[in-house]
Amino acid sequence: MSPDSTIDELPTAYRPYTHEMVVVHRVFRRESALLPRLVRAVPDGGTTRATRVAEHLREYLEGLHSHHSLEDELIWPLLRERAQDAALVVRMEEQHERIDRSLEAVTQWIPAWEPAADPIAGEELALALDEHRTALLEHLDDEERLVLPLIAEHLTVAEWDLVGRRGLERVPKDKLLFALGALLEDATPPERASFLGRAPLIGRLLWKAVGRRQYATPCRALRAPLDGGAAR
Repeated sequence: MSPDSTIDELPTAYRPYTHEMVVVHRVFRRESALLPRLVRAVPDGGTTRATRVAEHLREYLEGLHSHHSLEDELIWPLLRERAQDAALVVRMEEQHERIDRSLEAVTQWIPAWEPAADPIAGEELALALDEHRTALLEHLDDEERLVLPLIAEHLTVAEWDLVGRRGLERVPKDKLLFALGALLEDATPPERASFLGRAPLIGRLLWKAVGRRQYATPCRALRAPLDGGAAR
């Protein structure tokens, strides 16, 4: 059954709510598409703008690394033991390695581009990000199509919830509302209700009071050149 099917739209007490992973993946799909465009939109010598984009890129890299390391630690070992599909687990691990190799080129070009917003280095960085996105999408597609059904079958709700808790623990406290905004940006109403419903009351109140603005304002500034706004 597809992880996007109707039955997976709402949590259940009897099996892992694996659709959460689809929502998380949307963040990486969106940002990996935006990043090469953001790099290419930085004008020659636009160092202030380059610093802003590079900071966002580093946050993306940290988030993706955390996401994949949690899978390596908490998901693949259990599936290898229980699902009797070692070849699929090996495939996922090899895809992680390919993504890591794609990011080596990205991290090598950031310091060559950022200090002077050099256009040649910027294009090399954007090309590296394009290559990274190709590797990433292959993995996300396979994971959603092949792995999430196995997680729903072979992991307990508690084991799956641990993945989410560990991921939340790794987010700096001053970035929690921004991370929530990133998840909710492309979420459907049922998905939004699920994520907000699991947040503590103080978190929901903070999101309504200041969180939405704290997320939307920097996003608009970051993406302004892509929408025809002036780069600053």
